[in-house]
Amino acid sequence: VQLQAFGGGLVQAGDSLRLSCAASGLTFSSYAVGWFRQAPGKEREFVGAIRWSGGSTYYADFVKGRFTISRVYAKNTVYLQMNSLKPEDTAVYYCAATTSYGSSWSYWGQGTQVTVSS
Repeated sequence: VQLQAFGGGLVQAGDSLRLSCAASGLTFSSYAVGWFRQAPGKEREFVGAIRWSGGSTYYADFVKGRFTISRVYAKNTVYLQMNSLKPEDTAVYYCAATTSYGSSWSYWGQGTQVTVSS
């Protein structure tokens, strides 16, 4: 099983960016997929998640209204659309999967760097 997060980059404050999380060896249909981030010198923090079945989404307060998580069945891919980016959003972003939202995250992807300049 392998998760891959990609789509990061260097953007300016106020810009948008879309991250993708794709899986191999795993079909997201039985999972919840989460996004996390870790800034330099800080703990990893939860950004948001989506239950594949039903599509319920959950977000950390600091991204509500700016970030949106979605999924595409045909591509077995989850997206993190990030709008109105702020310098404090700068971090390495990771995706993870669990069979039951609220339980520990079983699979993690490698991170993708997002840098937001002021």
